[in-house]
Amino acid sequence: MTDTRDIRFFGGLAGDIRGTDDDRPPLVFLHGLTYDRRQWGPLLDELATVDPGRRVLTLDLPGHGGSARWDGYDLDKVVAALHAAVTEAGLAAPIVVGHSLGGVLVTRYAAAHATRGVVNVDQPLLVGRFGDVLRQAEPVLRSPSWGEIWDRMLGNMQVDRLPPAARDLVSTATDPRQDLLLGYWNEILVTSAEELGRRQTHVLGVIRSSGVPYRYVTGHSPDPAYEGWLKSALPDVTVTVLPGSGHFPHLVHPREMAGMLAG
Repeated sequence: MTDTRDIRFFGGLAGDIRGTDDDRPPLVFLHGLTYDRRQWGPLLDELATVDPGRRVLTLDLPGHGGSARWDGYDLDKVVAALHAAVTEAGLAAPIVVGHSLGGVLVTRYAAAHATRGVVNVDQPLLVGRFGDVLRQAEPVLRSPSWGEIWDRMLGNMQVDRLPPAARDLVSTATDPRQDLLLGYWNEILVTSAEELGRRQTHVLGVIRSSGVPYRYVTGHSPDPAYEGWLKSALPDVTVTVLPGSGHFPHLVHPREMAGMLAG
């Protein structure tokens, strides 16, 4: 759990802001489910070297880190809270960067609010097989044995591929809880994969019509069917593969990620 002393809040969300306002678009970083803004430390260290003074806001999602818990975590309400935080921080049309769950949120954010770019770090936008597995596991997820589901998910994230310092960050800067999993995964549990796919296609259509650049960064070559869908919905998407990084490209390749964001 993040120490809540001396934390600054933006729109009710715990966060850190650094850098100065200038002609470079500000960056907003959102972590993944159960993690917190400490996930971005190695990348921010590299960014300070290649793009010093860049205006950067890192936030803890509702229920994570220093941000207060909510009774539920409707994703559209979370996006609204993120916009309130960005507005209070005084950032106009930022580039939004999200890992895992954060990738879903920054995608929705860009469809609803002014942005100058989206970077989705290893988050497919179609639930596919994951949705089937999650719905089958729902009874366990709602039981006292819910932790078995998270452990199973974590085992698929290839944490063993991480450098020791990054592996330690993944293991310690996290607070898995049943309310987070049920709350943030609720949409997948109650909505069909077909309907979720239609919604995501619409969201990407809005981003496409606005001309906002979209980059998908992943640790492995995307499934051809998924990549085909993504490029049909967003023809100008940039797909970047940073091999050998599992689910955490920003931790295995922070210098390369910083280079993408610089400027």
